[in-house]
Amino acid sequence: MANESEMKLYLLPEDCMVQILSFTSPHDACQLSLISTMVRDAAVSDLLWEKFLPSDYREIIERLVLPIVFASKKELFLKFFSPLLIDGGSKSFSIDRATSKKCYMLSARELSITWSTNPLYWCWKPLLHSSRFPEGVELIMVCWLEIKGKINTRMLSPRTTYGAYLIVNLAGRAFGLDSLPSEVSVNVDNHESKGIVYLRRNYANNRKQELEMVLMRHRVETLRSRVDRGGQERSLCERADGWLEVELGEFYCDGVNHKEVTMCLKEVKGEHLKGGLIVEGVELRPK
Repeated sequence: MANESEMKLYLLPEDCMVQILSFTSPHDACQLSLISTMVRDAAVSDLLWEKFLPSDYREIIERLVLPIVFASKKELFLKFFSPLLIDGGSKSFSIDRATSKKCYMLSARELSITWSTNPLYWCWKPLLHSSRFPEGVELIMVCWLEIKGKINTRMLSPRTTYGAYLIVNLAGRAFGLDSLPSEVSVNVDNHESKGIVYLRRNYANNRKQELEMVLMRHRVETLRSRVDRGGQERSLCERADGWLEVELGEFYCDGVNHKEVTMCLKEVKGEHLKGGLIVEGVELRPK
């Protein structure tokens, strides 16, 4: 019986085997290639990996800042695992290793940051090698902090829930950022996902924060009552690349109706001075 099943497998044309493998994942296709030579041939074919690649992969290649060389569609797919700069370096594109879905990151230059063109309030500067972008922006001092980003769902993978994450760092001189929680939100059509976040590292004993609370307790408590506390409280999380991230919210991309996604972090109710926030960009990735 085993030999009969094996014979039937060998009788399948390669394009039929490709069609079967296309219903699996890239990881599963690689594992199944160990079954036989015939399955291996189908598992490495351009016909199969064309199905795994994003439908607009040719357009993405044309938007790359630096050209990439690949000998097969599988090799191209694997190269997409690493973030690649597109659109003149204002965005990066990659494929998520776990889900094979599209990921994008909007650089600070691609965001709308209140007063970021005024050198008295914000300073554009080169970023270290840990960033995928050549420059970012550091907050010198403002009383009105508002950062917005936009993207159209047509750029994203269909039938996927995405999270939007603000990628930042805190300079050693950072001040006033955690006196009040910042409000974060993601808006798509009539759907809104929102929450609050204190822009601070999660140290167990933050002496600076304790001292600030003693000196400003009454004022801070009064101001905090103005903040919209709808949604959950979030925190800055440290990333493997040394940056910090906070989830702004999530949304579902159905792939049918193209809609504009608006992502935002703001602290505009305290009217107190704050500075030392370094912004790299906003990342969108599947949840």
